[in-house]
Amino acid sequence: MYVSITGLKTKGLFASIRFWFLTIPAFKAARNANGVILCESKSQNSYHHTLTVWKSKANMIEYISSPVHLRAMRAFPSIAVGKVISYQGDTIPSWEQAIKEWNERARPV
Repeated sequence: MYVSITGLKTKGLFASIRFWFLTIPAFKAARNANGVILCESKSQNSYHHTLTVWKSKANMIEYISSPVHLRAMRAFPSIAVGKVISYQGDTIPSWEQAIKEWNERARPV
C-alpha cells in the first residue's frame, strides 16, 4: 500500500476561499479514485492535512495526474505553503502516527 500525508497552510482570507474552492472537488475526486483505500482530512495547528492510502503508487499517480488535482496544484504556490510525505507501507497509520511522520520527514512542496 502507498501512503500520502499532506499539510497545507493558506496565505490569508482570499487564499483560503480559493483553497476551499479548489480543494473540495479534489478531495471528492480522491475519495472516489481508482485504488483509494482511505481518504481523510483533519485540521491541526493552522494546517489542513490529508491522509490518503492507496493500493499502489501507480493508483496515487493516476489521481495526482487527474485534471481536478492538477488544477488545485497549479494554484497552490499562490494560495498556500506546506509539506508532503509519501511512502510504501504495510499498515494504515493513525492520525497521530501520520502527523508525527509529517512533522519529522515531510518535504516542502
